[in-house]
Amino acid sequence: MAGTLNKVMLIGHLGDEVKAHYFEGGNCIGRFPIATNETYTNKETAVKTTSTEWHNLVVRNKLAEICEKYLSKGDKIYCEGRIKTRQWEQDGVKRYATEIHVSEMTFLSTKKNNLEETTPALQSENNTTKEIKDDLLF
Repeated sequence: MAGTLNKVMLIGHLGDEVKAHYFEGGNCIGRFPIATNETYTNKETAVKTTSTEWHNLVVRNKLAEICEKYLSKGDKIYCEGRIKTRQWEQDGVKRYATEIHVSEMTFLSTKKNNLEETTPALQSENNTTKEIKDDLLF
């Protein structure tokens, strides 16, 4: 059997502000939820229904700093990453969290700053495609 693939692509709206945590040595991690919606019509009742799914996103280092600076609750983004599940114990109970560790991101709409309509794609820890464009040169 050939290799495996763990890849997620999402387009959604931020459900909260980006919460960044900075570490000694200059590294940082950012976390925020996004919502994706699916709308369908029930064939039996003809009622239009919208279902919302929430995803917990994790961004690191320069991408986390950029997200914290430019994104706000309600902004629309496109992102790619991989699914990762964390496990810990709290009060004797095992807890789990499923997260999307983002590797690439494109801002589709932002409220914080008047960004150009065509915001470049953002890639964490890689070569990234001037205020925001200057931030992307790392």
